[in-house]
Amino acid sequence: MRHEMLDGIEAVIFDLDGSLVDSMWMWHAIDIEYLGRFGIPLPDDLQSKIEGMCFHETANYFKANFPIPDPVEKIKEDWNRMAWDKYANEVPLKPGIPEFLEGCRANGLRLGIATSNSRELVENVASVHGLKDYFSCIMTGCGVGRGKPAPDIYLAVARELGTDPAKCLVFEDIIPGIQAGRSAGMRVCAVEDEYSAGQREEKRRLADYYVEDFYGLFS
Repeated sequence: MRHEMLDGIEAVIFDLDGSLVDSMWMWHAIDIEYLGRFGIPLPDDLQSKIEGMCFHETANYFKANFPIPDPVEKIKEDWNRMAWDKYANEVPLKPGIPEFLEGCRANGLRLGIATSNSRELVENVASVHGLKDYFSCIMTGCGVGRGKPAPDIYLAVARELGTDPAKCLVFEDIIPGIQAGRSAGMRVCAVEDEYSAGQREEKRRLADYYVEDFYGLFS
């Protein structure tokens, strides 16, 4: 038995932060710490401004909108360094992910990651949690054109996996990501995440399905 959301599905594509790993809290903390180095308070609307941007786009946004003397490449290097220790030691997989990935493999489903994060970080996260054996495609947003909510990254992953978008299931935790999956013509399951708790009802409305965790999707 498997959940109805998986009926007719040939590939499952994950967003990384907040969907595959429980890390959205970490980026909020990094934003506060990083801006604090330059005496800049965290704007209340920062997350809504950068949501869906890829890593490079976000660095460009910081450079353009805050009095940061460092070049964009230095900003990205600092973020990678700050995030890596937290990813390695403080960021767990979302509940039920190991069992769900095993179920996908046992059922012959292809697996991909579509993330706005940096290539270095997503590769490191995959290595720390032993994910590389499961995912045959790991793609970052900056290499595919427009960021979420545009469908570009999800369509690119589907092409890489050799799967019709209509036979792909996306797991996403934020509204622009849900919109990106839907715009790609894919089935979308929204993932519970404390960081986006205030958008819970909107996420339920926009997505085809909603899960609190990944337990019991195969039984």
